[in-house]
Amino acid sequence: MQPLSTWPSTARQKIRGVFTDIDDTLTTEGAITPDALQALHQLKTAGLMVIPITGRPVGWSMPFASTWPVDALVAENGAVALVHNAQNNQVSKIYQQEQATRTHNFEQMQRIAQKVLQEIPGTVMAQDSAGRETDIAFDHSEFHHLSPEKIQQVVALLNQEGMTATVSSIHINAWFGDHNKWHGAKWILKELTGRELAQELDQWVYVGDSTNDQVMFEHFTHSVGVANIRRFEHELKHLPKYITYQERGAGFAELADALL
Repeated sequence: MQPLSTWPSTARQKIRGVFTDIDDTLTTEGAITPDALQALHQLKTAGLMVIPITGRPVGWSMPFASTWPVDALVAENGAVALVHNAQNNQVSKIYQQEQATRTHNFEQMQRIAQKVLQEIPGTVMAQDSAGRETDIAFDHSEFHHLSPEKIQQVVALLNQEGMTATVSSIHINAWFGDHNKWHGAKWILKELTGRELAQELDQWVYVGDSTNDQVMFEHFTHSVGVANIRRFEHELKHLPKYITYQERGAGFAELADALL
């Protein structure tokens, strides 16, 4: 990871859009800070597309999709998106999976969640679970602590049940399907613009902070980790190309300054 200051200006000048994680990237201690929110406004004012993409549930994400200056917000690791219509000031939900598939998967996920809670002592569901439609989540660092060994036990059990599982800075997320943040990013850009993200990666940057962001670090030509990614550095097979000097929301604001 190179210091953000080494990112060539010629590359920065080509950037037309920003995908960003939310928890511990835009937010600090669970809330967006004034400098990060101002950075979102400045990016939009400059004409850049801005799309947060998160493991958080769609219910939790709705207020932010309604009030933040973003083009869309992709939730539940790419499964569902909230799209803001500026003409009527309404937010609509769109999904990657059809209703019948979501209904079947939801029932299976509730069964598996109970199995995790019963078989691995100390596990608890994430407090935002009521807002989830297409995945389940267990808390490991937001309001409850799980050891790295326990986290790996949970992931292993979820994988045994045929689920995809990732670990964010606060939660263990799991779902049925091959979608992830990368697939979600390609999908939402296609939905919004009809364009193919893979064909214009030199015009986009991704910003994140943890292991569930590494699929984005792997694919994006321009990727940035906020400084607190050092916490997960030893667990990452794919590192961001650049790293900010500051952590969390201040790091995102630093990235915005570099672009503007």
